[in-house]
Amino acid sequence: MEKIRRPSHSGSWYTDNPKKLAEELDGWLGGTGLAKSSDVRGVIAPHAGYSYSGRAAAYAFGNIDPSNITRVFLLGPSHHHYTPKCALSKATVYRTPIGDLPIDQEVNEELRATGKFEFMDIHVDEAEHSMEMHLPYLVKVFQGYSVKIVPILVGALSAESEAMYGRLLAKYVDDPTNFFSVSSDFCHWGTRFNYTHYDKKQGAIYKSIEVLDKTGMDIIETGDPDAFKQYLSETDNTICGRHPISVFLHMAKNSSTKIKIRFLRYEQSSQCKSMRDSSVSYASAAAKVEA
Repeated sequence: MEKIRRPSHSGSWYTDNPKKLAEELDGWLGGTGLAKSSDVRGVIAPHAGYSYSGRAAAYAFGNIDPSNITRVFLLGPSHHHYTPKCALSKATVYRTPIGDLPIDQEVNEELRATGKFEFMDIHVDEAEHSMEMHLPYLVKVFQGYSVKIVPILVGALSAESEAMYGRLLAKYVDDPTNFFSVSSDFCHWGTRFNYTHYDKKQGAIYKSIEVLDKTGMDIIETGDPDAFKQYLSETDNTICGRHPISVFLHMAKNSSTKIKIRFLRYEQSSQCKSMRDSSVSYASAAAKVEA
């Protein structure tokens, strides 16, 4: 029986008008000037409201050549629901205003059988925005192609669990028909986020935030999950998708396919100049197969 996850954040985080949404996505994708590449097997992209991060996200999704991909794994952090594990969806379909994405029940079952995953109920699923914000882009990019999704809500994992899930999911990286959409914003800065790290040597606050974020982005590009962990423990940078990114780094490390991550866009929601200000950073990357 069909079980639909509704687009619960449409009409607030992004428009629920299909025509307007399609036009916005086309505009942002066209504006990147990126060439599609069949070597791109994954992205890291933000998940804020489209008025904030829609344009930045296009620099991830604009790289995708849909012709060989039949399955997309979504890795998103959990903002509201606490779990020390990864959770699968009970839905059979993820709906968006511009089209539906069916969930790959076969792979869901395969993952369930490992005993390492739990299932989130539909209320938890619909309350979470981290994967939903990637869906309209995926529908748009895979228009005219048959693609299934495997949404994985990544909980508050220990370093050991990140490595374990990375090993478990690595085999899927070696299948060239699989794609990975990793959801994360970068620094959440300001008193409302309880994070006000400021290195005055860098100049204005927003410059300090950029140096902080770009240091992390450089480390992610090395593909070393342990170095990323070290960076997080040293800086406490408020990267909300730290766990999905870490799992993806472990997946790439444990697969026999050589994957190289490269960041293509960096933006901040506003430029912080005083301690009263706040901002969220958005970074978009493409993960490419290297020969």
